[in-house]
Order: sequence, then C-alpha cells, then structure tokens
Amino acid sequence: MFAVIKTGGRQYRVVPDDVLEIGKIAGDVGTIVQLGEVLLVGGDSPLLGAPTVAGATVAAEVLQHKRGPKVISFKKRRRKNSRRKRGYRDEITVLRITEILTNDNKPTIGPRPKREKPVVTAPVDSDDDEAPKAAKKKAPARKPAAKAAAKPAAKSRAKPDAKKAAAKKPAAKDKK
Repeated sequence: MFAVIKTGGRQYRVVPDDVLEIGKIAGDVGTIVQLGEVLLVGGDSPLLGAPTVAGATVAAEVLQHKRGPKVISFKKRRRKNSRRKRGYRDEITVLRITEILTNDNKPTIGPRPKREKPVVTAPVDSDDDEAPKAAKKKAPARKPAAKAAAKPAAKSRAKPDAKKAAAKKPAAKDKK
C-alpha cells in the first residue's frame, strides 16, 4: 500500500518505512506525528481524493530536525562594480513513515526504541609478564615560518633538453 501526501507545498509518494526530508513541522524527536493531507491511497482498491481522501492519514516518526543545504543567490551588475551575495538555509524535519491509515483509525505502531551502543570493557589480565606498551613517539617540531620564507624560491622554468636535435637551417644559395 502507498499514499501520496502533501506537506509544505510539495507532494510525496510514501510507503511504510520510507525516510523523507520535508519542511519543518511541529513535533519532538522520537514522537509520532500524523500527516492529514492524503491525496491518494493506492493498493488493491485505490482511493482518489477530491482534493483529499476523507478519513485517511499517514503516521510518521520524527527522526531529527536539521538545517538543509545552503542556497545562495548572486547578483552582479555589469561594469558597475556592484555585486550582492545572499544565502539562507531551510529548516528540515526527517521523518520515517510508520503506517498509512484509513477510516479515521489511530496509529498502532509507536516510535522505535533507540539502539543502545554496546559497552565494551577491556579484558582484565592478571599476567604481569607482558611487556609494557611502547610509548607513542612525538612528532618532530615544525620549523618556524621565518626560516621557510628565507629559502630561495625554486626556479620555475626548466632548461631544454640538450639531446634534442638542432633546428635545420635553410641551404645556402650558390652565386654563379
């Protein structure tokens, strides 16, 4: 089963377990939100809304809120030495679709539990015979910038190869 929803002036085709980025909506991270503007519910018997399907919603879990990519507009006026650069970032909400609901049903699937990182403990060895770990060597200190600037600059042009054949001269004319 799939659905076509409308949010933030855009339309999205979604199925359960889809992850999508939409314009920022209200809802805390980890909560279930319901998107009510369902334009079409597809499957065995598709339901087409006019403009929306009555009683249909899409339940989604809010994964995170973040800022989108930077969008820059640039204007330049020819020969007037006038330029302007402006940018902005959209606020984005990342959702995971959990269910597509019809007939005014309530969501049955709650938010997924967060995965806990396994705690790794160092094994305790009672053997004192092992050699101690070698100390990390420190990197050599870098030379100051003043010394680097005092070095002569490398020559930029390479000398031509001596092995190349000399250019041929035109033959001399005989005077009679």
